[in-house]
Amino acid sequence: MTIRRVAIIGLGLLGGSIGLAVKARSPQIVTTGYDRSAAVRAEAAARGLVGTVHDTPEAAVKGADLVILCVPVGAMEDAARAIAPGLKADAIISDVGSSKQAVAEALARALPGHTIIPAHPVAGTEQSGPQAGFATLFAGRWCIITPPEGADAAAVETLADFWRALGSKIELMDASHHDLVLAVTSHIPHLIAYTIVGTASDLEDVTESEVIKYSAGGFRDFTRIAASDPVMWRDVFLTNKTAVLEMLGRFTEDLTALQRAIRSGDGDTLFDLFTRTRAIRRQVIEQGQDDERPDFGREHGT
Repeated sequence: MTIRRVAIIGLGLLGGSIGLAVKARSPQIVTTGYDRSAAVRAEAAARGLVGTVHDTPEAAVKGADLVILCVPVGAMEDAARAIAPGLKADAIISDVGSSKQAVAEALARALPGHTIIPAHPVAGTEQSGPQAGFATLFAGRWCIITPPEGADAAAVETLADFWRALGSKIELMDASHHDLVLAVTSHIPHLIAYTIVGTASDLEDVTESEVIKYSAGGFRDFTRIAASDPVMWRDVFLTNKTAVLEMLGRFTEDLTALQRAIRSGDGDTLFDLFTRTRAIRRQVIEQGQDDERPDFGREHGT
């Protein structure tokens, strides 16, 4: 199977970055796009995120070999229904959602009989919108593909080749396992960030100006995560609630044990935990998933 035309539905950070990455790394592929916001469509056209920006989803997907839905996971089913009239019979429909089981079920309901291969490029920033996209977002990052049972092997490999061309590393995974893994590595960390930033802003004995003025590295980096798209993350927690609640229960137990160690002065337990977690950080760097330079590689003015 050969991908000659790609339609991108949703032209924010991920959709825009896909369009720019295709332009940079696979310029032979024709790209089209659509976003429900007229303002986003206008900005996407001005930036050249895709070759052609259309005013309707049906027009955007006409003739496309691959359609990628880059909308919040709660909007997947509606977006899929909107593109249905324009789809080729043999088109591959995929997505970029952070929860996969719910998305697979939604797409199957909306597009019965079509080739649906869900995927999740594990890449992003706290920024959103068409101005946030950039061509190298997926370079060196994992794209997890979660084919449904009985999926066409050729279609799966075609989608994998597409993401490899954009610089991604590929992993095939069961959708439910994906959701459990991402609950630990992404969803719970975001939930913690939203919580701690909210707690700090609600403290009666610390003014908001003090929280901002004296933000140390830890709180500052929590605020970066907590600045992520609220619509996207609301939908992630609602669609992946089973895995999130399971991991949140485990986290709560561990947090209680840590609280007990602090209260009882158990320095050995604290030291052992911090030593283990430091080793995890080193493994993340060794796997090429972050920058080992000080301050996460951020550049500072002189």
